Amino acid sequence: MIKIAVLGYGTVGSGVVEVIQTNQKVINERVGEELDIKYVLDLREFPGTPVEKLIVHDFEQIVNDEEVKIVVEVMGGIEPAYTFVKRSLLAGKSVATSNKALVAKHGAELLAIAKEKNINFLYEASVGGGIPIIRPLAAALTGDVIEEITGILNGTTNYMMTKMYNENADYDAVLKEAQARGYAERDPSADVEGHDACRKIAILSSIISGKLVDFEDIYTEGITKISLDDINYAKAMGMKIKLLASCNRSGDKLCAIVAPHLVAKEHPLYNIEDVFNAIFVKGNMLGDSMFYGSGAGKLPTASAVVGDIVEAAKNPNRSMMATWTSEKLELEEKADTTKRFFVRVKGNETELKDALEVAFGTIEVVKLEDKNDEFGFVTEVMSEGAYEAIAAGFPQICHMIRVK
Repeated sequence: MIKIAVLGYGTVGSGVVEVIQTNQKVINERVGEELDIKYVLDLREFPGTPVEKLIVHDFEQIVNDEEVKIVVEVMGGIEPAYTFVKRSLLAGKSVATSNKALVAKHGAELLAIAKEKNINFLYEASVGGGIPIIRPLAAALTGDVIEEITGILNGTTNYMMTKMYNENADYDAVLKEAQARGYAERDPSADVEGHDACRKIAILSSIISGKLVDFEDIYTEGITKISLDDINYAKAMGMKIKLLASCNRSGDKLCAIVAPHLVAKEHPLYNIEDVFNAIFVKGNMLGDSMFYGSGAGKLPTASAVVGDIVEAAKNPNRSMMATWTSEKLELEEKADTTKRFFVRVKGNETELKDALEVAFGTIEVVKLEDKNDEFGFVTEVMSEGAYEAIAAGFPQICHMIRVK
């Protein structure tokens, strides 16, 4: 019998318990022996629940119990999660976590400890919820050089962009609805400012580069400035606006960014709607592939955590996960990366077009029937640095969105 401890009995923690208890028979068959939850750590009591007799309040009881072989960290945040996870690994216990903030900040260190101890630190659920992406990148695609990863990695913002597009609803209205449905927190900044997606793309970038990609080095822009006017311009161009988290290989470097992008119908991420996540991966041998599914939610995320528990249980004395070093990877400067830009301009097209084309090169003008005081245009491919330098000379510019 393999004893496990669950740290945290919130949304994901209760989901982990539910998945294990619901699928106990098939899980035990896959592990090859019985999996048993011995402890659930939480500050609260849960009378009348399946964990009523399992609740403990002192982590020392878990870390000092030699029967516990696997610790499941689903508390979230950095502390005390980091301290608990590190001490568990040092005590020879494998760890499965869904904590993207922890993995993005301390992943290199925790993976190194697991490797040294010949145990496992597994984190499939930290990116993409129930979508299997970590293990394919770390194991199945190791024969490829991954040239690009671009994902819709945050269900809240994708839900909001979908509602704005389909229902012509403004940002404030869809945010309130997302909060009412439980998709967005009372303080939604981690989602709408792009921080959640940033940590996830940092983890994926670290895996494919083998070095630490610091999330603080990634340019991050959320959806808070996206308006109904932007949505209507997107419709006029036959495109949609998606918050994309992207990393691309550029020679020996990676460039990474989180920002709203206009996505054309031909792109595989165009049709990803509602709270779903999707991750587009391009390998030099594989070509294009897509990973799609529920990127968040109690049971999808818990399912991914339980998958890691099963892997850890089946491999008790073998460190399986590919690691990255603590050496920081220097990302390509944002100013040097190239793309097209959609730009909204206050003023008259006839009066401004010549000057804009002298500055930006050939442009494609986009107009809305009910907008007489502004117009939009799409640039040729140019560097971010060149765009910023040229745009500084046009105070009429009121908004820019990158084009995928």
